[in-house]
Amino acid sequence: MKKKDSLLVELFDELIAFQEKKLLNYAAEIIPNVTSDDILQPNDYDELENHPFFRYEEGVLKGIQTAKMAVLAKLRED
Repeated sequence: MKKKDSLLVELFDELIAFQEKKLLNYAAEIIPNVTSDDILQPNDYDELENHPFFRYEEGVLKGIQTAKMAVLAKLRED
């Protein structure tokens, strides 16, 4: 992998880590003592499942992850 490609992947990793932390912190405001594993299945918690802002931030995370996968696939083509 080229240096610029690895920098791009590193940037995506940083964005994902930031959004995961943001999502966990927001979930902890709703449900104290929530864990990172808990937010992988928010449907186990009605407070998260039905919270529009939590679901929005979760969607942002999924979007970043999807963009990373698309970039990785394109880099492998080249």
